[in-house]
Amino acid sequence: MIRFAVAAAALAVVAGCSIDPKTYETEPVTIDTPRGKVVCQLYTKELVTWDRAIDRPARMSIAEADAICRAEGQRQKTR
Repeated sequence: MIRFAVAAAALAVVAGCSIDPKTYETEPVTIDTPRGKVVCQLYTKELVTWDRAIDRPARMSIAEADAICRAEGQRQKTR
């Protein structure tokens, strides 16, 4: 019974420490590309790997749009 109580308490502590990306969001950024505008949701400069596209041209893949956003996040990180 004591093990269960300790495990439940540990789970509650870990759940309370979960990372919510919304906490780190910046204002969306629009990037003009030759194929159209990509709207990026960037996060803090330390979290470039979270950067992603929230809008893209229909003829652009999600992976390509996300790569553009991560590149923009990296550009902002190093300036």
